[in-house]
Amino acid sequence: MTKNEILISGAGIAGTALAYWLRKAGFAVTVVERAPEPRPGGQTVDLRGAGRTVIERMGLMDRAKAITVDQRGLALVDGKGKVTARVPADSFGGEGIVSEIEILRGDLAHLLHEATLPDTEYLFDDTITGIDQDTDPDAVTVTFEKAAPRRFSLVVGADGTHSVVRALAFGPEGEFARPLDLYTAWFTARDDLDLDGWYLMHNAPGGLVASARPGRLPGEIKAGFSFRSPPLAYDRRDVEAQKEIVARRFAGVGWETPRLLRAMRTAPDFFLDSMAQVRLDSWSRGRVALLGDAGYCATPLTGLGTSLALVGAYVLAGELAAAEGVHDAAFRRYDTVMRPYVTQAQELPPGGAAGFAPTGRLGIRMRDLSMRSMTRWPMRSLMAAQFAKAGDIALPEYALGAPRPVGARGAGR
Repeated sequence: MTKNEILISGAGIAGTALAYWLRKAGFAVTVVERAPEPRPGGQTVDLRGAGRTVIERMGLMDRAKAITVDQRGLALVDGKGKVTARVPADSFGGEGIVSEIEILRGDLAHLLHEATLPDTEYLFDDTITGIDQDTDPDAVTVTFEKAAPRRFSLVVGADGTHSVVRALAFGPEGEFARPLDLYTAWFTARDDLDLDGWYLMHNAPGGLVASARPGRLPGEIKAGFSFRSPPLAYDRRDVEAQKEIVARRFAGVGWETPRLLRAMRTAPDFFLDSMAQVRLDSWSRGRVALLGDAGYCATPLTGLGTSLALVGAYVLAGELAAAEGVHDAAFRRYDTVMRPYVTQAQELPPGGAAGFAPTGRLGIRMRDLSMRSMTRWPMRSLMAAQFAKAGDIALPEYALGAPRPVGARGAGR
């Protein structure tokens, strides 16, 4: 182990972005990822605000624009498919509900992964099982499910809402995750459903939301089902049982729901999860830090998760490079710079989960009305303030040259 070796858990957007910037700064980086390869597909994510700035500083904006998904905007539809409200993608300067730069999550992660090669070590099909910060004050000893134990200067958890790193170093998920009593299932469908370029969304009584949006490839649809519910007990490894949960919830719902349910049955990438915000008083503990959803998930309702991941990666790497080997000072600066940005990003849009998935017909009609009013005063001002949060941070300019060794004795915990 050298004193510049850093382990990142998670090869998603946050983890690969951090790997990119750490390598720019001269650190030796290893990324461990549970999946056997970079995860493909996924739903679309937004490049907006400071997240766009980070991609530009990486020199990747042209490549990012080349893989964007062409979407005209968001449209609400009733049970018969009639459009009840629209918000075009160019609303709010292209940074509205559907932004002008929308990329499939897997495509963006793949772009970032490629940008880290060949200088980043990846351990795919593996995961962390233990973190020991007590045996050696100048290192973290990490055990893996498959790989042999290794020592690192620092460990960063960029492994999502259900972070293994957070559970091992900070405590059980229940201490930090705040459920919104809202579940969402995503999957890819191959269908000739005519979306006309729009992200279509249908609300039904009971807090149900069915949606379909264009994918990047011809004939590809990115579908979703969301529903309000108190915490559910289910096996996260049993995909068929999860599909059955969704099928029961959406039985008898109108619009194109039956068609999407049939497509769900054979979808190879089905994913169901609860929406929860992650809140911690500190994103570091000793030589372990958290990044992105692992430390401060805002939920998809805010549309700011990708910006938080990209900006957080840039700031964390920049502060580690600038800290002259004192990792705890870097972690404090990371918190100081990011905390205001995270705090306001975690403020949910008006109505929160209830506004996204109303339970009654009156609530659905009010949602339609608010959507139709979104681009007009006074609603426009309220929503513009929500969307402006993506850029509400003064990004530091870091000199990402070769860093000093991390964590000399006496400078750490």
